Amino acid sequence: MTFAGNPWPQVSQHELKVMAYSDPLTGLGNRYRLRDKVKLLAAERAADPAPFTICIANLDGFKPINDLFGAEAGDEILCQVAHRLKACIPDGATVTRHDGDEFAFIFPLVFERMGAERIGQMMKDVLSAPYDLGDRNVRLSASFGFAIYPFAGEDFEELLKSAETALYRSKRRGRGQITVYSREIAQEMKRATQLEQALRNAIINDAVDVHFQPIVRLSDGAPVGFEALARWNDPDLGFVSPAVFVPLAEERGFIDALSETLLRKAAEAALSWPRELFLSFNLSSAQLMDPTTTETTLATLARVGLDPHRLELEITETAVMTSADTAARIITQLRKAGVRISLDDFGTGQSSLGRLRDFTFDKVKIDQAFISRITSDRPSEHIVRAIITMCQGLDLDVVAEGIEEKADADKLKELGCGMGQGYYYGKPVDGNATLRYLQEHYRDFLMIERG
Repeated sequence: MTFAGNPWPQVSQHELKVMAYSDPLTGLGNRYRLRDKVKLLAAERAADPAPFTICIANLDGFKPINDLFGAEAGDEILCQVAHRLKACIPDGATVTRHDGDEFAFIFPLVFERMGAERIGQMMKDVLSAPYDLGDRNVRLSASFGFAIYPFAGEDFEELLKSAETALYRSKRRGRGQITVYSREIAQEMKRATQLEQALRNAIINDAVDVHFQPIVRLSDGAPVGFEALARWNDPDLGFVSPAVFVPLAEERGFIDALSETLLRKAAEAALSWPRELFLSFNLSSAQLMDPTTTETTLATLARVGLDPHRLELEITETAVMTSADTAARIITQLRKAGVRISLDDFGTGQSSLGRLRDFTFDKVKIDQAFISRITSDRPSEHIVRAIITMCQGLDLDVVAEGIEEKADADKLKELGCGMGQGYYYGKPVDGNATLRYLQEHYRDFLMIERG
């Protein structure tokens, strides 16, 4: 039985209000409490608009931990986060649970950017300590976006949007970043959104192209394959670097559509090459976290008609480390289908030797940072020599990236490196120019070998 206006007659109006303004898991206030407190503070300071600051914090990498250890462990982490935040924020400040793994704050006595950054650094340090889950400890980082009233907005909705914009920029820059909203940042994010829309349209219209850079056998310079590289020349924006638009596609969640388009185009081009030549293609960190990557990749090859044995997928150490278990499954599945796997940019990560132990690769690509100084810097020469010797012992092929001078190529041959690529052997060019390259170079090597 219920009574009009109150389905829980045993609960007081005060208790109902507390429930409506509280997060049931952590006991913190919720976004409604945040909204009302911000509106009240803004009204109090409207006549003489003294600044105050709001903030949104997002836990980096929470979803993989939640998926790995389960929702109960995820809830325990969120409760521990809430407890730490309540204990560390200054007097007069408020912390609320904003949404999922996001928390929001009001700092009435933080008036400017440096103060916001100091508070952010303090909270980041507090949240970085290990979380106790009974039989295990886990670590997290957090990213922060700050907005200062009235410069970033004079009402709640505008302030909140500014804080979210700042947080989004922090997430774009990596883990554990702190951003305070400014008009410059807003313009930067606006340009990124415009770029995103243009890129989405380019993918739909098949306007993103693939260029190819030769990978050669160092002993005689004969091409053995080509690396596919994305290129985008927009009618309005002009040439857009892949260092800009590829990470953007990852961040905005459509890297799979971009990658599928590029792989299809690259595989179609490879059909016109001699069958002995392989196609090298880059996988992103997002794709190594997606369990459907194997199926999508093999389906694309099947539609085009390219033998999986002719495909090599390049992955970076950072990408492997992002979601190691899923990455290991994807690598195993692809290798079982005949696809070869290369570890790209070797030597620049933090645990390269551990990756070689924990994962099965077919090839290692030595980062150009070492190759560019191999003839002038003895440590670089010794590092390259050690990598080549180690890979020979592990039965791994080796490719040196970024070869630009004959002296670099000669030194690598002397050290026993098998393959290389770089401007010395050829710049990335489109499909037609690649065919002309093969007509000029590959035919000559075939004639030498057969002669």
